[in-house]
Amino acid sequence: MAKIAFIGLGNMGQPMATCLVKAGHDVVVFDLVESAMQALEAAGAKAAPSAAAAAEGAEYVISMLPAGQHVERLYLGPDGLLARLPTGSVVVDSSTIDAMTARKVGAEAQAQGITFVDAPVSGGIGGAKAGTLTFIVGGAESAFEQVKSVLEPMARHVFHAGDLGAGQVAKACNNMLLAVLMAGTTEALALGVKNGLDPAVLSNIMQQSSGGNWVLNGYNPWPGVMPGAPASNDYQGGFQVDLMLKDLGLATDMATASHAAMPMGALARNLYALHAQRGHGKQDFSSLQFFFTSAE
Repeated sequence: MAKIAFIGLGNMGQPMATCLVKAGHDVVVFDLVESAMQALEAAGAKAAPSAAAAAEGAEYVISMLPAGQHVERLYLGPDGLLARLPTGSVVVDSSTIDAMTARKVGAEAQAQGITFVDAPVSGGIGGAKAGTLTFIVGGAESAFEQVKSVLEPMARHVFHAGDLGAGQVAKACNNMLLAVLMAGTTEALALGVKNGLDPAVLSNIMQQSSGGNWVLNGYNPWPGVMPGAPASNDYQGGFQVDLMLKDLGLATDMATASHAAMPMGALARNLYALHAQRGHGKQDFSSLQFFFTSAE
């Protein structure tokens, strides 16, 4: 079993670190929120007073942070971890950030003899708790082989997307498509209901027909149709509108930098921006259903 430092115990990081503890790894954690560390201590991890203390003696450092500036500060700041980690250390950043920052941190790590991969995840809080996330890894093939066994206790799938930054590019593309699918599905359900159809019946018809998609199969946005979905829990849990808007912003920046056309993604981003402005930012992203059913 490996000695792992896990930094960042938010909605995703906390259950991910718990999976590593359950798998028998020696896990040392750090987060700015004391209660988050206490929860991991109760699960069997050790709490550290700082990120640097957590990483001391670790074979692997895994981080799950809100944005690129936090990742850059953690690894490259005045007291950054890269200056403290010994040659041969392995760093896995599972934050969803811009590919440029991932490449910048990764290049500096490599220059110091430290293995680095960007490994954002898909699967949401439910997947993190169940240990069924999808990891999308960017980095050298040799680096991918080094980290795969450590990621597997948290994962159903572990993909190698390509070189440094490729994980972030693939994650942005995936979440842009997810946003488009959710927007189209909520619009279609609202249209059917306004014309007299039962949302459960219509969902089943579309699920088994050419309109079938991941949203209909496991994340239905209409309340009461799918008991385990956030829509049936007042749109709580799952993946917040604000986070989807953040990811669509990353996709937009990527499209701008590469001169790529993104008409559907741009429309989805505008829909989610309006939805957030109407006060739904902290609800699950399937609450976009309100956009088509509310009289706001």
